[in-house]
Amino acid sequence: MFKTKRGLVEIGDNCLFVSEADNINLIGINRPCIISTHSSSANIKIGNNCGFSGTVIGSYKSIKIENNFKGGANTFITDFDLHPEDLRSGQPKVVTIGDNVRLGLNAIILNGVTIGDNVVIGANSLVTKDIPDNVIATGNPCQVLKKLVPEN
Repeated sequence: MFKTKRGLVEIGDNCLFVSEADNINLIGINRPCIISTHSSSANIKIGNNCGFSGTVIGSYKSIKIENNFKGGANTFITDFDLHPEDLRSGQPKVVTIGDNVRLGLNAIILNGVTIGDNVVIGANSLVTKDIPDNVIATGNPCQVLKKLVPEN
């Protein structure tokens, strides 16, 4: 579902959006995929070969997801605090997600975060700070658990 009246959304080739449990994702998806822009300058760019299961992406500024991304059931990605009119909210900040990133079930990516290439984010993680390349990270707040050794 697109809730885009303003801004720009670009989606690469071979992307799949799953909005209910089926043979592709048997985990309890509890909402449809939603891509939503909230300002005329919002920009969401999704690379090639990406998959989303009940994922919500909300942008006020800019979210860039590179190639081969997989978002587990009910993941959430945002670059703003969702209530920009509230003076207590922080400023929107760009979110960048690298190549070959996997988000576990219910993972949340908040504004200003950069996730490097070849990263696995564990289920139920809250990502509030940058995550470097080639790691497994998990928790609330999300922290690096293990470095991955890239295949030759």
